[in-house]
Amino acid sequence: MEISSIPSFPAFASGFALLYLLAYFAVFRSWSPKHRPEASSCFMSLFHGTPAALMAASATASPRFAAPNTPFEATVLEFSIAYFLVDLLHYVAFFPGDYLFIAHHLATLFVFITCRYLVRHGAYAILGLLALAEVTSLCQNVWTLAGLRRFDSALAKRVYDYLSGPFYAFYTIVRGFFGPVFVYKMGMFYMGGEADQVIPMWISVSWMVVVVVAISVSVLWVFNLWVEMYLEKVGRANEKKEN
Repeated sequence: MEISSIPSFPAFASGFALLYLLAYFAVFRSWSPKHRPEASSCFMSLFHGTPAALMAASATASPRFAAPNTPFEATVLEFSIAYFLVDLLHYVAFFPGDYLFIAHHLATLFVFITCRYLVRHGAYAILGLLALAEVTSLCQNVWTLAGLRRFDSALAKRVYDYLSGPFYAFYTIVRGFFGPVFVYKMGMFYMGGEADQVIPMWISVSWMVVVVVAISVSVLWVFNLWVEMYLEKVGRANEKKEN
């Protein structure tokens, strides 16, 4: 039986939902209700981010921007569709006012779903972007979990402070350099019309819009983190001078 014939999406979605419930009701049951939803989302993300990055990277060994999706690529897309759908439900349930993240997940699902089920081509480009997006996932989730407890735990505070600089640098390099380079190559190919026979131009354009906006928001997010870190260091330095 080919990989693509196995109904992997229901299994993946069920698995991610169970991971979220396990985290919420068991792993983080002693955490405050304020932080349990976000911590549970991070826990679930730990089982998506790095595996998705590794699978996506292995599926993009050679440039094939307009090639038909392979069975393995289709499975990786379903894996991520399942994760983003469950995480979207998490945001709708607990953070319905977080329009930015909800919009991000909806846009991401649109790209993955159209690639997997509508055009069935172009997985190389989508999975290449997925690999770049998720390669920082492990570090980001650990940093986020530590940040949620940094005011309650000395250990969490140390982990958060230790990871902040390296994580910001890693994220900046990936999202600020490698991401734009890959998107540029993707844009030159699709906007040149070389994939029009298999991927309609309106889909190519929509993919590019989603990707460019996502990377721009990511760069702005990490820039703000750098600014906050700088201001905190300046504040600490001023306090020492006053004392």
